[in-house]
Amino acid sequence: MIGMTFGTFLTLLILGLIAAIVMHFVIRYQVLGIVDGFFAKWIAGWIGAWLGGPVLGHWWFQIQNVSIIPALLGAFVGAFLIVAMAKATRESTNRGMAMETAPTPTIHEAMRKLV
Repeated sequence: MIGMTFGTFLTLLILGLIAAIVMHFVIRYQVLGIVDGFFAKWIAGWIGAWLGGPVLGHWWFQIQNVSIIPALLGAFVGAFLIVAMAKATRESTNRGMAMETAPTPTIHEAMRKLV
């Protein structure tokens, strides 16, 4: 599937688009802005659809040598993972910033507590 035809590329692109539309606009599972988050899901959905057939196997029917159900499942997994990773990154960054901005006691305050 590495050397794919243009029809295979378009089929995977459409399956990634379907996953991105469902995840972004129907389920509203998003972390980035409208346009950049949607395109990130679309790219991740394409990669997931591309890997879906070889990983999950070739079953049910095919269009342009692409097994539709495994590719669609892979597209949804790819779109989900890109949002989950972005949310995890944002959460860890927010936690790190909260630790940096926490006020630290001065030496005088520490000495007053000891006395």
